[in-house]
Amino acid sequence: MAAPAVRAAPADDGCVDFKWDVNKERALFAGEPTGLTSGKDATSAPVVVPNRLYKLRFLPQDQVAFAASPAKQAASKSAYAGLAALRISMPGSYRISVDLPFWIDVVSDGALVAARDFQGQHACRAPHKIVEFELAGVQPFILQFSNAASDSILLTVTASPARKL
Repeated sequence: MAAPAVRAAPADDGCVDFKWDVNKERALFAGEPTGLTSGKDATSAPVVVPNRLYKLRFLPQDQVAFAASPAKQAASKSAYAGLAALRISMPGSYRISVDLPFWIDVVSDGALVAARDFQGQHACRAPHKIVEFELAGVQPFILQFSNAASDSILLTVTASPARKL
């Protein structure tokens, strides 16, 4: 009798060294993403909401009109970029998690919001990088992605858990 084929589980070793609890983000990355095409400007940016996984398709970076100048200037002429509008129901600290290395900015009222913290794991893609922002108010925020080597990424936004002192 032949034994049924067993698929090997993906190695999680590269994802275990985050300094934060990222169980929520890891669970979202294990799901099926909703496909979206990023905006070429703030007006065409698709809306994203917390606690969902998105597969966001980018444009060549030279075709994107950023809502504010990215904090990190382009490193490559062949980079990809895009915009998304983030809608939240409550102000607070939020994590933006992605599967690849590239630059993430949040824009509010035409100005960049300073990142509160960040981390990443080179051997992990579920997620690879997490950037935390303190978002005041509930207006739509513009997420700006730039300097990406790939034309699509996985993205999720989650409320940051309360920090333990």
